[in-house]
Amino acid sequence: MIDAAALARHYTRFGVADRLLLTGHSHQAWPDVSREAVLAAWDDAARHVDEKWDAAFARAERARGHLRVWLDDPGGEFAFGANTRELLARLLSAVDLEARPHVVTTDTEFHSAARQFDRLAETRTEVSVVPAQPVGTLAERLAEACRPDTALVYASTVLFKTSQRVPHLDRLLAGAREKGAEVLLDAYHHIGPVRFSVGGLGVEEAWITGGGYKYLQWGEGVCYLRLPAHSDEFRPVDTGWYATFGDLAGEQDSERVPYADGAARWAGSTYDPTSHYRAAAVGDFFAEQGLTPEALAENYRRQTGLLMDSFDALGLPDDVVTRDRSLTPDLVGGFLALESPVAERLRNGLADRGVLTDSRGRWLRFGPAPYLTDDQLERAVAALGEVAAQAIASHR
Repeated sequence: MIDAAALARHYTRFGVADRLLLTGHSHQAWPDVSREAVLAAWDDAARHVDEKWDAAFARAERARGHLRVWLDDPGGEFAFGANTRELLARLLSAVDLEARPHVVTTDTEFHSAARQFDRLAETRTEVSVVPAQPVGTLAERLAEACRPDTALVYASTVLFKTSQRVPHLDRLLAGAREKGAEVLLDAYHHIGPVRFSVGGLGVEEAWITGGGYKYLQWGEGVCYLRLPAHSDEFRPVDTGWYATFGDLAGEQDSERVPYADGAARWAGSTYDPTSHYRAAAVGDFFAEQGLTPEALAENYRRQTGLLMDSFDALGLPDDVVTRDRSLTPDLVGGFLALESPVAERLRNGLADRGVLTDSRGRWLRFGPAPYLTDDQLERAVAALGEVAAQAIASHR
């Protein structure tokens, strides 16, 4: 079991022992080693100037090594980007939307992807939006929506509003690939709170995206695209000069822009390497502290269960705030989603009491983290009871 109080001592700058930070599903605290990593990036730039890139690329490779552990994908190839939207756009530029002008997604994707698909639907590309509920059959329904002209299926593996896990991802892969469609899985809310195994889930042929901003505590600017074995068949139109790095064998046609193989093929251009220094340092820190995929998955399961039980004990009216009680800790990711017509009001009331949560429409979300003690979680839910009681009284 993770000793949250002992772990909190490594987060002095964020003061996690003295704050009720229940935004772990959005922005977790960063350990102190991440600050040291930022300074190391600055010092390397001062010391090596334009020769700093060897050191920066070494940090990026260390981050890739950590991703191979988190996705249980020992030979995995990972391209980096500043955000997942950048990587989605690069893949969209690589699939043949002229020959296959059809894309499938869900009605519960994060804003950046949802907006991109809304805009794409204004072009000659048809976008089929599949309802995420009921989530138990979502994978099969996405597969059924695929057609011979489908270029891409995009879906999250854990829904960002409700924390529900999407089962049967292998069935989605099988159905989509049978029609010749590519599949991009958004695992941003999966990696960390829930064990993820590329082979175990049967998603070897999938593209997988996510980032370190949330549960991995890497901070901004470190998003990734896991590449399936057939990724070298593609030539993204959205490309940068870093994509010429590496072995250019087979790409020597003078009439075609050359590409490297592997992750470099999907690279952009010059970036701020500070993010990769942070990622490498925090990844090393997690390993040193025993924050393994198995340990964190068990801890999040226990913490979400504690939040569920504490909320249920409040006995609040369902028309004020409720939760889907069919969801157990084994069916969700790393946060508790509560449904309320006054979710924003509840969030603001909690903030006034020093409890930081967030709301998305009618959803109020409590996100634990490994450095939060059980007492802190229970105090946060107790504060919700006080805020909800005020909301009830104001309507009498």
